[in-house]
Amino acid sequence: MTSRLLMSFRSAAPGPAPVRDAPGSTRPTAILDLEHPLTAAFADRVRREARARGAATDRDRLRTAHGIIASAVRPVYSVDDLRRVSRTLRLGRGSCSQRMAVLEAVARSLGVPTRVRGLLVDGAFWYPRFPGLRPLVPEDVLLAWPEFLLDGAWVPVADLFADHGARGAGADGGAPAGGGFTNSGPETLFEAVARTAVDWDAPPACAGSAPCDLSAHLRTDLGRFTSRDELFARHGQTLCLAARTLAEPVLGRWSAGAGAGAKGAGGRAAA
Repeated sequence: MTSRLLMSFRSAAPGPAPVRDAPGSTRPTAILDLEHPLTAAFADRVRREARARGAATDRDRLRTAHGIIASAVRPVYSVDDLRRVSRTLRLGRGSCSQRMAVLEAVARSLGVPTRVRGLLVDGAFWYPRFPGLRPLVPEDVLLAWPEFLLDGAWVPVADLFADHGARGAGADGGAPAGGGFTNSGPETLFEAVARTAVDWDAPPACAGSAPCDLSAHLRTDLGRFTSRDELFARHGQTLCLAARTLAEPVLGRWSAGAGAGAKGAGGRAAA
């Protein structure tokens, strides 16, 4: 059983059809604050390390950025999806969504347009993390799933590592390849995309019981948005303001996977 008590209000009335082809952008936004000194310095670090590794393409540079973020920004259960990238970098910790935002900011700084796909995911997807507090898990969780314009085509974040045998031990040298994402333990979706396939649409090669098929957890595809700012402005965050205010001081410091099986773990969402 999931709960709507702590969630932002969303109208049940049918809305417009999902946008399938948002243009994307390289411009800064309130969340993707590219011009902030911390964000700019981080993008410069990615450029330097990518150059040192011989990363010649935008895809390779984004893979390099992913690995740096995975090691430099500790995964926690923060619930503030509007947090600026510069603040995430200053704190050195962030949720899966916040670390995805850092990757988007780096991409835009490199001149790679980004956009996001809005996904409403069944709250039961997070049950493995909070077995003792299922009634507090939100009924659905809003994910901003990044896409990057590479070589004239939009590439979801899960496909950045899909070619040339790029998947292996994970961008941060963590869990070895093999097995699908289970949404339990310290690995979040951010780390998982470097290790294993993740797909919300169940293509024929991935459908059914294949580890990469997460389509059964997808409740609603909200379409594409030019920025995550636009997505959250239109659909709100997962938790209401009161719940975010009370939860953030604790969950924003709680490492992903720490005490996941304990009854005091709280209604967190690492991914």
